[in-house]
Amino acid sequence: MQKIHFIGIGGIGISALARFLKEQGFKISGSDIKESKITKELEKEGIDIKIPHHKDNVKDVDLVVYSAAIKEDNEELAGAKKQNITTLSRKEALPMILKDKRVFAVAGAHGKSTTSSILASLIEASVIIGAVLKESGTNMLYKESENLVFEADESDSSFLNSNPYLAIVTNVEAEHLDHYENDLARLHKAYADFLHLSKIQVINAEDEFLSSLNLNNAKRLYPSKDITNIYMKVENFKPKTYFTFKDFGEFSVFGMGEHVAMDATLAILAASEFVSMEEIKTKLLKYQGIKKRFDILFANENMALIDDYGHHPTEIKTTLKAASEYARLAGYKKIIAIFEPHRYTRLSANIEYFSEVLASVDELYILPVYAAGEAKIEINMQKYFPKAKFIKEIKREESAIYFDDELIENGLVIGFGAGDISTKLRGKYV
Repeated sequence: MQKIHFIGIGGIGISALARFLKEQGFKISGSDIKESKITKELEKEGIDIKIPHHKDNVKDVDLVVYSAAIKEDNEELAGAKKQNITTLSRKEALPMILKDKRVFAVAGAHGKSTTSSILASLIEASVIIGAVLKESGTNMLYKESENLVFEADESDSSFLNSNPYLAIVTNVEAEHLDHYENDLARLHKAYADFLHLSKIQVINAEDEFLSSLNLNNAKRLYPSKDITNIYMKVENFKPKTYFTFKDFGEFSVFGMGEHVAMDATLAILAASEFVSMEEIKTKLLKYQGIKKRFDILFANENMALIDDYGHHPTEIKTTLKAASEYARLAGYKKIIAIFEPHRYTRLSANIEYFSEVLASVDELYILPVYAAGEAKIEINMQKYFPKAKFIKEIKREESAIYFDDELIENGLVIGFGAGDISTKLRGKYV
C-alpha cells in the first residue's frame, strides 16, 4: 500500500484529494499549520493528522503532495526532498489522481462550485469539489463509477492537468492574473487549452471570450434566450429558482437568482449527454446546495443570516441581486452586508468596483482585510466606503449577531468573504 503525506491538508480542495485517495486504498497522512474543522473531520475519518508542520511528520512515506500555499522553505517539504521522497504540488499530482477517470471538469471565474455540485446531483459519479455538499456534508463523494465530477482551478493553471473528458466553463474574468504574469492573453490561452483537451465542451456562449473560440464539439448556452420565465420563491425560508430551459419545460433548483438558473442549465446541458431530461428534472429537485454559497444559517420572521463565499465584486453584485429578491419575498425591510476583504491585491485592484457594488446595501460593516499571507497595502478605505462602519469582530448568539458590541436583530444580514468570516458568522451553532 502506498503511503501519501499531504502538507497543507486542511485546505478545502486538497482535503478532497486526500479523501479520494484514501477511498482508493492509499494510506494517507497530513499536516497543517493549525487545527481546523476540516483537519478534525479528517482525523475522525482515520487520516493521521499532525499539527503544526514539523520535519519529523514526513517519515516512512512514499509520496508527498503539498498545497499551493506551501512555500519551498517549508520544513516538511525540505525534509522530504532531503530524504529523496518524491514531492508533487497539488497541481502536479492531479494527472496521477485523475488519470483513470472520465472527468467532468468545471472551470470558470464564478459559479464553478455551484455548477459542479448541481452536476454531481444529476449523474452517477465520484465528486471532488472545493465546497461542501449539503446533502452529504463533505467535499468528496466516492462511487464505484468511471465518472468523476471535478472542480477545476484556473488560479494556478492546474485545470490543464485535470484530464477533462467533458469541460464546462461558466465564464472568464481577469482573476488570478499574477499567476499569468499579468497577461490576460496568457489566461485566455489557458482556458482555450483546457477546453481543447476535452471531447465535449459546455460553455456560456454569451461570455465575450468564450464566444470567440472555435470549438467543434461545444454545447453552447445562450442565457438570454435559452433560459426564460425565471422566477423565485421562498418556501419555509428556503430559496428556490424556477426557469424554463429551451423547449424542455420548467425546472426548479435550490438557490436564489438568475445566476443559479445559468449554473443549473450548464450542468443540465452536460448531464443531458448521459441522462434523460425527465430523470434530470427529478434529480434536480433533490439538490440542496453547498455551504458558503447563499448559505442561510438561520431565518425567521425578523431576520435572516446568510453566509456567502463571494470575494470578488462581480460575485458580490450577483449575490446581492439575489439577496434583494429573497428579502422582498421573505418580507425583510433592509439588507445589511458585512464584508471581509480577501487579499490586499484583490482589494486594491478592484477597490472602485467593490465600492460601487457595496453602495447598494442599506447598511455596510467592514472587517479587517484577511491577508492570506500577503504583505499589507495601504488603502484609504474610508474614502471608498464613506458610509461603512469598520469593526473588529463578530459574535454569534443563536439567532442574534453582534458586530463589535452592536446587536443586529432585524433585516437580511449577509456576510461576504473567503477568509475567516464564515467561521465567525457560524460561531458554535452551524
